[in-house]
Amino acid sequence: MAEKQAKVKRGLKSRHVSMIALGGCIGTGLFVASGAAIHNAGPGGALVAYILMGIMVYFLMTSLGEMATNLPVSGSFSTYSAKYVDPALGFAMGWNYWFNWAITVAVDISTVSLVMAFWLPHVHAWIWSAIALVIIFCINILAVSAFGETEFWMSLIKVVTIFVFLAVGVLTIFGIMGGHATGLSNFTYKAAPFVNGIPGILSVFVVAGFSFQGTELVGITAGEADDPHHSVPKAIHEVFWRIILFYVLAIFVIAAVIPYTSHDLLGSSATDIAISPFTIVFKRAGLAAAASVMNAVILTSVISSANSGMYASTRMLYAMADEGYAPKVFGKLSKSGIPVLSLLATTLIALLTFLTSFVGPQIYLWLVAASGLTGFIAWFGIALSHYRFRKAFVLQGHKVSELKYHATWFPLGPILCLILCIIVICGQDVGAFANGDWFQIAVTYISVPLVVILYVGCKIVKKTHIIPLDKIDVSPAKIDGESEEK
Repeated sequence: MAEKQAKVKRGLKSRHVSMIALGGCIGTGLFVASGAAIHNAGPGGALVAYILMGIMVYFLMTSLGEMATNLPVSGSFSTYSAKYVDPALGFAMGWNYWFNWAITVAVDISTVSLVMAFWLPHVHAWIWSAIALVIIFCINILAVSAFGETEFWMSLIKVVTIFVFLAVGVLTIFGIMGGHATGLSNFTYKAAPFVNGIPGILSVFVVAGFSFQGTELVGITAGEADDPHHSVPKAIHEVFWRIILFYVLAIFVIAAVIPYTSHDLLGSSATDIAISPFTIVFKRAGLAAAASVMNAVILTSVISSANSGMYASTRMLYAMADEGYAPKVFGKLSKSGIPVLSLLATTLIALLTFLTSFVGPQIYLWLVAASGLTGFIAWFGIALSHYRFRKAFVLQGHKVSELKYHATWFPLGPILCLILCIIVICGQDVGAFANGDWFQIAVTYISVPLVVILYVGCKIVKKTHIIPLDKIDVSPAKIDGESEEK
């Protein structure tokens, strides 16, 4: 194990933690891709899928919350996998997550150029991407409070947009805006409310999972939160209800206003602003500037995603260096408490990945595909780590009442998450197996063997073993400066 480095400075306030967790799971998945979900499964099928996935994510976050309040560290679930399961699993989870977010930053800065083309189509795309990368780097090299404040306001823009959308949508449903009351007629239109039966719901279940990815960022922020014992549980409970409120009500409004057979919903893509379900609803309400407004909101979402990705990957690399799973140099901090070398390394990988989109498009697509399942793999690691942590905690004579935060419905919560993560990972591209398309299978599932190789490789080199429950260190971490009485 490497010698421990100086710790990052705490500077994220409670409102930062709550909004980062919320903003991490509200993006183009809701603003754009939700339309395709309604088209594929119908209004009822989409609602069922998103509600079920929301419940799973809640259990997952309570599992992460129990561990994060007991041991708040920047490495989060990588550290938990190493301490509560197997050091090799922590190694694999950490590099897997860092790799995922570093590539996601590259994808997001590429998307920035596509969004900007809506207004300025004749400006070279790479210029907007370069500007976005510089802005994100500057935000992350400042004190962590600067990152938290930036994310707070960008997330707030998304939240306000959803509230306005819900208000306009309800008025449109009743005919107060738009001049035609749709009521709930689209819920019984043709094959609605459930289209394509169970397979349709399962297909949307996968899409919903991707939409909710980013909620686990609350675990990483725990390492730099001023008061993680209180802010993390608060953020988890708030985020669950807000997710259910925003996603379920937004999909309900879209489904009520736009029939599932609409070609606009079928054509929804992450870069086609004109046919975003939000844009369509605004236009039907008579708001002519809807496309430009939604384009600005989606631009904010993409930059927010890249900003969070840069933060998450930088802290993960720092934590791995701190634990001895990455070169020690990445664990060094600046005077303001920022792991600058980890930030530079992440920025370099994001830049190189972005450049492959010009010099080798196929390589770029493979890298993007390789990061596709890493979020679900991380969720699997969180659930497994929490299951073993709680079992070890009780086995070693501790009482659950000693924990500062208790996960909901243990052991049902983590077990349900483990099962659903496996179902989602295996169900990513069932059609490719049915058609015998092995190339597509390789592209879709490449992240799975990569994680296995990292895990097995570390076990061979480091000669690690799964830690027996009675040997797991479940001792809590003391937060400097935190009062015992709150």
